[in-house]
Amino acid sequence: MIPDYQTLMLPLLRLVDNGAEHRIGEAIEPLAKQLGLTEQELAEMLPSGRQPVFNNRVHWAKTYLAQAKLLEITRRAHFRITERGREVLRKNPDRVDVHLLEQFPEFNEFQQRARAPQAGSGSTLSTVQVNTAAEAAAKLVTPDELLRILSSPPAFFENLIVTLLLRMGYGGAREDAGRAIGRSGDGGIDGVIDQDPLGLDRVYVQAKRYKLDAPVSEPEVRAFSGSLGAAKASKGVFVTTSHFTRPACDFADRHPFKMVLIDGRQLATLMIRHNVGVRTADTLHIKKVDEDFFIEE
Repeated sequence: MIPDYQTLMLPLLRLVDNGAEHRIGEAIEPLAKQLGLTEQELAEMLPSGRQPVFNNRVHWAKTYLAQAKLLEITRRAHFRITERGREVLRKNPDRVDVHLLEQFPEFNEFQQRARAPQAGSGSTLSTVQVNTAAEAAAKLVTPDELLRILSSPPAFFENLIVTLLLRMGYGGAREDAGRAIGRSGDGGIDGVIDQDPLGLDRVYVQAKRYKLDAPVSEPEVRAFSGSLGAAKASKGVFVTTSHFTRPACDFADRHPFKMVLIDGRQLATLMIRHNVGVRTADTLHIKKVDEDFFIEE
């Protein structure tokens, strides 16, 4: 799995601890080898197709470290570690993330600047909106999609997931094959997809609309499996706007029930692929020479 940009902060900081000037492009390959990423993971692209996901996340890690003055930008695309960065490493932290960076006034000022109203806009961004651009880029979630999902009522998110699964082909061609049932005391089941007209084969859905820094842990996935057992079901889909911890993924992999975990990055990708909540803004036509036109009779 490709690490998120916060997970990359500490490895990147350690990589450049020699005090020399580094180019961000030259840091990507050593980091990838150190983290054991596969060729397939390195080839995974953003939805725009313009940049690999891993490269994008390394850039965001560098940007945040520089805003906290753990790195200094020396010239375009080049940087080096600062004395503050070395001091952080000397404390041997288990992790460097946004929470740790918030101890530095420069980083908090950066966040405040992001919260400030745009000139002439007359509006102020919320905390969720401040983090959206960076975290969305790191997670493949577009800012517009993430903001609307996180700011909408829970029932909207549950209906969105059911709509997406139906658009993906689950439930066949029947319009009434899926329904959201989330409510207080729902036993951890937010939606149901009937695979056949009699409902003998069903897919149960759990939807967690979490902020990006609040992962879904193993106990929550375990509770969902209990809900599947209570419903005498064998198939479940757990969807979140954030991400799953490694123990949560391991639990789902070894559980006898078929449980599919979909994180925010995968959710955004599936929404784009199946045209749920998005529309085509532009179409690119590639022209090539029509050889037949130039053939003389």
